[in-house]
Amino acid sequence: MTKELTAASDLPRIEPEASTAKGGLLERTLTRLIMKPAKVVEVITLSENFRLIGFQSDALKGCSWTPGDKVQVKLDGGFITRTYTPISWDPIEGKTQFLAYCHGGGPGSKWAEQLKPGDQRQFFGPRRSIGFDGLPRSVVLFGDETSFALALALEGMIDQSAERHYIFEVTNRDEVSTVLDKLGLPQSKLIMRQPGDTHLDQVLHALGSAMQPTTAFVLSGKASTIQHLNRSLKAHGVEARRLRTKAYWAPGKVGLD
Repeated sequence: MTKELTAASDLPRIEPEASTAKGGLLERTLTRLIMKPAKVVEVITLSENFRLIGFQSDALKGCSWTPGDKVQVKLDGGFITRTYTPISWDPIEGKTQFLAYCHGGGPGSKWAEQLKPGDQRQFFGPRRSIGFDGLPRSVVLFGDETSFALALALEGMIDQSAERHYIFEVTNRDEVSTVLDKLGLPQSKLIMRQPGDTHLDQVLHALGSAMQPTTAFVLSGKASTIQHLNRSLKAHGVEARRLRTKAYWAPGKVGLD
């Protein structure tokens, strides 16, 4: 799942100066050639800002998906997409689930808030984003509200006897606690955002407390936070091979994923 500021950067763009007829034809052609149709089969409101969305389609059957992969979903009105991390994927039934974070009032948030069962949508993917292959038996996943689906994808595939820690920087602790409890990640550690990112000292302390000699760190979410934590962990002796990173958003930026 990505934050509202994140948009697809690697799909063909419709130039704004193109005529309406030409743009519409090109959009329909691209949609037909590279995207998969799917129907919304469920929309569960977990809280004011979170929607759990289920899709199903014959076009989703047989797809090669691994936890951590991404898909891009075409929104209404033009060739505009938003990127999501599927929580799960059933290639036999052609089913998948996304978690939408409706925050910021932009096109992606409005799309997710208005979505209802029976709606038809178009997918591009799944494709590689961040991999969980070869993880050790000790894993720490850090992120924010945009990272919950990634954590759920990891939780669904990891050996349940493995040691794993989920640490998130969040804006609304009460809402997030409720959502994660419903999703099955109640053991997560939540750290409230503070002005000037002063809370990152708490994040580093939490990462250090969970660290073992072979621990792998999966860092996702806000780009500047990932950069800070990546540098700090390396300075404390964590080898690059034990770090996996994926920036989902940055203030004022689009096209990160």
